[in-house]
Amino acid sequence: MSVKETLGSPQKRSDLMLVVAAALIDADGRVLVQQRPSGKPMAGLWEFPGGKIDPGETPEAALRRELHEELGIAIDTSCLAPAVFASESLGDRHLLLLLYVLRKWPGIPEPRHASALEWRRPVELHRLDMPPADRPLIGLLEALV
Repeated sequence: MSVKETLGSPQKRSDLMLVVAAALIDADGRVLVQQRPSGKPMAGLWEFPGGKIDPGETPEAALRRELHEELGIAIDTSCLAPAVFASESLGDRHLLLLLYVLRKWPGIPEPRHASALEWRRPVELHRLDMPPADRPLIGLLEALV
């Protein structure tokens, strides 16, 4: 058996979707999640704010951009702490989700592209309908908070 047969076919760069998200943690140890709006893939599911990394963009710059677009907050990337990643197959594509923890930000997040925002304790996240890539990240948040 060849290495290719053993390991499977290699993933092409164009098939890999790089996504970045943030676990905003408030002073009470709660995490911010947002609900995906109707009309979007996975509508109604709860997720950590973030989005796709554009070509040539660093994960931190992408997260800074996404949090400004989605929540209306302008963060300092020095406040982002890399935490964990998730790897999830999405049919013919593969998602690599990088989660950062953020404990300091200016202003009050508002749902600019989401149906709703909620602050939840990490243990409560298990009860929410979340995308498959987000679910494995909950355990780390429970350990951190």
